[in-house]
Amino acid sequence: MFRNPTQMNRRSLLRSVLLPALAGAAAIVAGGRNARATSDITAPADHPAAPLAGPQPSLAADSEAELFPIAYDDVRKVSRRFRRKEVAYETSEAPGTIIVDVDARQLYLTLPGGRAQRYGIGVGKQGFEWSGAAVIRRKAKWPRWVPPKEMVARDHLAAQWANGMPGGLDNPLGARALYLYQGEVDTLYRIHGTSQPQSIGKAVSSGCIRLLNADVADLFERVPIGTKVVVLPSARRFAAQEGPRFGRSQPGRDR
Repeated sequence: MFRNPTQMNRRSLLRSVLLPALAGAAAIVAGGRNARATSDITAPADHPAAPLAGPQPSLAADSEAELFPIAYDDVRKVSRRFRRKEVAYETSEAPGTIIVDVDARQLYLTLPGGRAQRYGIGVGKQGFEWSGAAVIRRKAKWPRWVPPKEMVARDHLAAQWANGMPGGLDNPLGARALYLYQGEVDTLYRIHGTSQPQSIGKAVSSGCIRLLNADVADLFERVPIGTKVVVLPSARRFAAQEGPRFGRSQPGRDR
């Protein structure tokens, strides 16, 4: 069929102008729909969305933040009754108080609603036990340990560190230390970590309260400066002979 050149030119012109315009309009519409869909995908207020760029937090990054590795597998080396656990616990103390039950070898961080976070502990051996109330006035990660003069005199291993042992895996205070004060007076007693899981549930320390390094790291993050600490008197101790209280014995300390 013969076609008029003028008609062909008009059709070509319409194709060249209208088709790209229609395609562009479709893209704009589609883009608008996609934009609305993306903006609807937002995290709830109590769960903010992760940043779109930059490094994301990870367990590897957390472990790198530690000066020394914490042996989280140590929990498998202690009895189940000494493993960290939230439990029912009735007390007249306010939530946020640390209560140490020496006889049960348990430390409780009280929570609202008659609950508590429970940790297994090692306690002072005979002659080094103590009880009473104190307040946390200082916290330290991988603290330095300075043995007291009495310990230096009777223990040749402690004598090697008379001027202080730097923080580390072999340091008796472990990964964290919480320093107990009565008023402005340092009691010289600590709640601290240990790399000796076999000591949890036993009376082996020089009066201080020891937890697994993983547990003391957890407790460290939960309690602020000013936290009240109550160490219950030992029924076993009073059944035999009342032992020393704050200030009587001299456990290791740091500076």
